Amino acid sequence: MGMSPLVKLVVVSCIMLGCINTSEAWRDKPKSIHIEGKVLCQDCTGGWNDWVKGAKPIKGSRVSATCMDERGKVIYYGSDETDELGEFDMVVDSREVCKELKPELCSVRLVSSPDPTCNVATDFGGAKSGVKLTRPSFVYRDLVKYRPEPFYYTSPMCEEPDTTEAPEDDQEAKYYFYKKETTY
Repeated sequence: MGMSPLVKLVVVSCIMLGCINTSEAWRDKPKSIHIEGKVLCQDCTGGWNDWVKGAKPIKGSRVSATCMDERGKVIYYGSDETDELGEFDMVVDSREVCKELKPELCSVRLVSSPDPTCNVATDFGGAKSGVKLTRPSFVYRDLVKYRPEPFYYTSPMCEEPDTTEAPEDDQEAKYYFYKKETTY
């Protein structure tokens, strides 16, 4: 014999209510937050497919997390080194922080790369300027996990030149660029 429509409605409602509670649990003050991600080397010298899909993990790259208070003062700073798969996993424990830990006031960024052929930080995924922790990628009971997009380094050969140094006067600019070209 099947369940009555009323019983089915109650069961479905309970399940939906549980899902809504779980999906909003990240808004509660977490005891700790986990930040995990990847650091990869993206080479611009190959073809398009190599550039898009051929990124290689960087072992020993350093990534940092900085958390601020409402006044913009640093209340937590920590860093982690990537493993052989280029992955990092940091835990920010709110018991180690003197003030209330608010994940939305935390950011993650690249610090350094041990690879001399791939040590220019890019801003893909906000790696160079820092990524704010906005919405967690995983929430279960007391576990709140953030996983930003992969961070990328590239080779010095792929670095964009700085063109902000050019003088404003046209005559001076012609001399500047001529001089710059002839000094090589």
